[in-house]
Amino acid sequence: MTAFLDFEQPIAELEGKILELRHMSEGKDVNIAEEVSRLEVKVEKLLKQTYGKLSAWQKVQVARHPNRPHCLDYIGKLIAEFTPLAGDRGFAEDAAIVGGLGRFRGTSVMVIGQEKGHDTETRIKHNFGMAKPEGYRKAQRLMHLADRFNLPVITLVDTAGAYPGVGAEERGQAEAIARSIDTCLGLHVPLISVIIGEGGSGGAVALAAANRVLMLEHSVYSVISPEGCASILWRSPEQSKEAAEALKLTADDLLELGVIDTIVPEPLGGAHRDTAVAVSAVGDAIEKELAALRPLAGEELRRTRREKFLAMGQVGLA
Repeated sequence: MTAFLDFEQPIAELEGKILELRHMSEGKDVNIAEEVSRLEVKVEKLLKQTYGKLSAWQKVQVARHPNRPHCLDYIGKLIAEFTPLAGDRGFAEDAAIVGGLGRFRGTSVMVIGQEKGHDTETRIKHNFGMAKPEGYRKAQRLMHLADRFNLPVITLVDTAGAYPGVGAEERGQAEAIARSIDTCLGLHVPLISVIIGEGGSGGAVALAAANRVLMLEHSVYSVISPEGCASILWRSPEQSKEAAEALKLTADDLLELGVIDTIVPEPLGGAHRDTAVAVSAVGDAIEKELAALRPLAGEELRRTRREKFLAMGQVGLA
């Protein structure tokens, strides 16, 4: 069942009427097809109107939707013969980051991503997608393995940020994130990152310093969450909407700023309304980028990736 966001209440009411009509007609000789068809047309029109003018804060809500497809949903549909690899060989396994070998449309790849979980049990297991140092060190290990065997790397980013607990800080959270970014920048194989939900802070950049950064239409990507920004600047989370606008965290904003390379369109009403279509669109976008990157030599991949990130934020001097 679809969970509706607060700005989707008019849509929820119409879809509720459709369900009510269908329920009332069960076992009865009543033709409701015409009325249902009329309401479905109204739902589609309302979806187009609503999703055609989402604010930055509304996009944050969509990116966090509980039914939105997560990392394991994409891996399950796009990666054949997936073999998960665990542990950082130094401290522990971190289920917030999932990684392993598999075949993407016939090509052997290393895939790494942050998994949030879909229900209480899996969210606790995966720590809501917030990785600890051992998670980022596992990601480094898998990227080095891919580099050694000349395998393209695909990363799926979906995290509110790295885990901020005391234990994580004691084990070197900042150092682990920095080394993960450095590992991304040093690879001699194609690296493609996709922001599939939330791209939060350094916890996201640790897997997204890529040759090509793709972003789903209603995903968000920022240096800090709107709530965190509001708490720092206004001393109150009540200004989260204003913070979301100021952070320029939407796909359109980031494409204009040159932070990402491609926007992947989502189904009408968001990826959570049609997971299969969303996953297929991501797969097609990855396939296109991979085809463009694979002919390039390893040193060129590494050089252009580093130059791309070094150039961000630079402005010409008068």
